[in-house]
Amino acid sequence: MIRVLIVDDDVLVTTSLKTIIEASGEISVVGIGDSAIQAVELYEELQPDILLMDIRMKESTGIEAATNILAKNEQAVILLLTTFSDDDYIMEALRIGVKGYLLKQDIEAIVPSIKAVKNGQSVFGHTIMERLPHLLQTEKITCSEEHKVNEKDLSILSLIAEGLNNKEIADQLYLSEGTIRNYISNLLEKLELRDRTQLAVFYYKNIYVK
Repeated sequence: MIRVLIVDDDVLVTTSLKTIIEASGEISVVGIGDSAIQAVELYEELQPDILLMDIRMKESTGIEAATNILAKNEQAVILLLTTFSDDDYIMEALRIGVKGYLLKQDIEAIVPSIKAVKNGQSVFGHTIMERLPHLLQTEKITCSEEHKVNEKDLSILSLIAEGLNNKEIADQLYLSEGTIRNYISNLLEKLELRDRTQLAVFYYKNIYVK
């Protein structure tokens, strides 16, 4: 059973989310909060598997709460849920290392996203990923030597940035899933990054050319 903490300052939203999430039979809502302050307090108290949290809340934002939680708990799994597809929020969410950024209107994606992040994946959805090249528009490097990235690394980075999973990447490059996992682990260590979402951000920010 996946243990989830929900934090949103709209009671109707938290009630609806609890009903939707627990209907799957695989997820238990262990607590509900209504502010960023409560998010930090309840996370420390309950230690949930996943924190599902709104961004815009009274007194403080979910981004600030996530930053505080991740500073103390690097392994915290946080999914941000919001009505606002705001560029600044998206960039900040990526920067601090949350595992997902979902829009509230994508109700059908919530339960699959919770399961995905519990299995170590990051979930930002096609809408967010499609906007990354624009959001990260900056001067691109023309030589990957600066980051010690070879041609095979570049191939894998580009496929990660497209949202492919390990099996799909392995099929594309005619390699085993184990080999792909090793390449990704080496890339994370080499580039000093935390997860595959940050690898995608790195690709779009430093290598991607339209």
